[in-house]
Amino acid sequence: MVDLSQELWDLTFGRPHVDAAELAGAIEQAAKSDALDTRTQWLVRDSVRALARHWGEQRLQRWVTNSAASAWIERICKETADDSDEAFGLLSRRIVDAIKPQKVLEFLRELSTHVGTPTRIEIGGAVALILAGRLSRATEDIDVVDEVPAAIRSQHQLLDSFAKRFGFKLTHFQSHYLPNGWQNRLHSVGVFGKLQVFAVDEYDVFAGKLFSSRDKDRDDLRELVGKLDRAMLTQHVAQNTADLRSEPKSAAAAEKNWFVLFGESLPVS
Repeated sequence: MVDLSQELWDLTFGRPHVDAAELAGAIEQAAKSDALDTRTQWLVRDSVRALARHWGEQRLQRWVTNSAASAWIERICKETADDSDEAFGLLSRRIVDAIKPQKVLEFLRELSTHVGTPTRIEIGGAVALILAGRLSRATEDIDVVDEVPAAIRSQHQLLDSFAKRFGFKLTHFQSHYLPNGWQNRLHSVGVFGKLQVFAVDEYDVFAGKLFSSRDKDRDDLRELVGKLDRAMLTQHVAQNTADLRSEPKSAAAAEKNWFVLFGESLPVS
């Protein structure tokens, strides 16, 4: 028998970011279970409470009222209201409204209508992972490799308007933070009018984040590690990160991050 509550546990256990919409869906999925053990009932209750803190009571109530599992959710929350203190009280700190790939594509399509000459951008960072379906979290930055093309960055009023409407801003990072040969592994996102968009390969994004000391990059690595092939990661890091290793602070960060992820020394070729 399939445990229909397992999705809720998988979503909430050990992940740095929990998308609010996915959490609501996992609660509704758990409602289809024949029976829930006590801890899973507490997880349902505390997930609903976490959504209330994130969304506010009015939005939460609209979701509950419109849900096919409305009566079940209300019953579980009522029956467990006095059972214990919150067993999963830290969950609310990790809830985000994750950026969906469709929203990024809408941004790029509309941006392309303001591009009058053939223009190319290469996207890395979190958005490259979001587009690949490998990461689910919030971000305000669409990170372009090296620089935002002049045809786009000169349109200050347009970009300000886009930031307000979409919640994204175009930023840039230097390609020397990516592993050797990254240019040969780009993936096409699409051609939007005269705007051609590519994304940095997910293994290259992983390697770039591996050599970072930022907590948010380490959290992204934790999210990625179960979604990428371990053998390919090991080979990629061993063979394509010579330039990244040449900077002592970056190399030390990579050693630490690899140990945190795998309990081993950084692989070498």
